[in-house]
Amino acid sequence: MICQNCQERPATLHFTKIINGEKTEVHLCETCAQEKGETFMFHGGSGFSIHNLLAGLLNAEPHFQQTNANAFPTHEVVRCEHCHMTYSQFAKVGRFGCSECYKAFSNQLEPILRRLHGGNASHTGKIPRRTGGRISLRKKVQDLKQQLRILIEQEEFEKAAVLRDEIRSLEREMSLAQDGRESE
Repeated sequence: MICQNCQERPATLHFTKIINGEKTEVHLCETCAQEKGETFMFHGGSGFSIHNLLAGLLNAEPHFQQTNANAFPTHEVVRCEHCHMTYSQFAKVGRFGCSECYKAFSNQLEPILRRLHGGNASHTGKIPRRTGGRISLRKKVQDLKQQLRILIEQEEFEKAAVLRDEIRSLEREMSLAQDGRESE
């Protein structure tokens, strides 16, 4: 889909507004969205900003935290060592200052990520159906090989032999699936 504003680049931001059963869609590329600013104004409606939405989620966190038994809570300022951004600055802006902020604010982000990802703290992504089987097999083999290395280091050779056989079986299965796909 092409951007409705410039008619040149692919639209990457898609907004749908439904008011009284009337549906309005806006499709913009990232460049046009940035030119219009962070807030998009829809036909007399209120503004919408992804960063404001994220900041709202971040600022809502204290309501979900457990209360501390200490009558005088200590307010430790969490700061990124690399870019020196504080967590409160991040919560206000809704954007990280650098890639190291993910590590610096990991304790504050985990409850938010759990809420966003339905109880999970990490995003695993979606796998297309046609390649999903191969990808999950490859991932499983990779994980088993890592476990095998650990077992060998710990000199658990009997358990390692069982894992080795399982890896070989999965690799044969992957090879057969690959041969079957190539003959199509």
